[in-house]
Amino acid sequence: MSYIFETITVDCADHLAILRLNQPERLNALNEPMRQEIMTAVDTLAEDDAVRALVICGNGDKAFVAGADISEFAGRTPEEQTEVYQRRRVYEALAAFPKPSLAAIHGYCYGGGCELALACDMRIADSTASFGQLEVRLGLVPGAGGTQRLARLVGYGHAFKMAATGDTIDAAEALRIGLVEEVVEPGQHLARAVELAGRMTRWSPVAVSLIKELVAQSSEVALSRGIELEKAAFLKAFASEDGREGVTAFTEKRRAKFVGR
Repeated sequence: MSYIFETITVDCADHLAILRLNQPERLNALNEPMRQEIMTAVDTLAEDDAVRALVICGNGDKAFVAGADISEFAGRTPEEQTEVYQRRRVYEALAAFPKPSLAAIHGYCYGGGCELALACDMRIADSTASFGQLEVRLGLVPGAGGTQRLARLVGYGHAFKMAATGDTIDAAEALRIGLVEEVVEPGQHLARAVELAGRMTRWSPVAVSLIKELVAQSSEVALSRGIELEKAAFLKAFASEDGREGVTAFTEKRRAKFVGR
């Protein structure tokens, strides 16, 4: 099954959706049409029970996303930019997606592109990938997670260094500091992300969704509160059809048939 868009493509099979950013002639720079279409796709896939995970990648040889389309906001007044920032944004929509999301990254992953990857649950890069929060070069600051999500992922010092110097880092350094979870050979980023996502889609969607929610909350709540949330989530999973099926299948020595309820 496929969904039709102008700036992206979305294909679904075997419980997995692959969303390809499809403006390679622009290095997949994020503009308003692309952001809106990503949000529409994410919202649609969130409601599609046949989809259990999402992989995002960039078409073309050079870039995942080279950044935001600077020409789009160059002429805006501060008031106009304030109004834009009061709308729902693609980064929050992706972060709130209730199913696993993986970014498969090659080439340039800068600015808003890096922030798009940060909004995903995991990041798989090939060795051609390079990363940067380049906003300081324009006299600006990251505005979509390039200090906040980044610092929670890699720590204060590494996040400050990236954002305050505007320097780029290669895939090996991104792996060292924890910005990406894996680095693979050139061109293998999508296949590896699909493989990992497939290992998630075979399990209970109820359990996987709860795990995503719990891990996301872990950086925002005290440990004692997190443990309480974890206990509540366990009981919710235990009471689900999938929870009963999983336990029964184990005792009967057969493969469980998870349905997402």
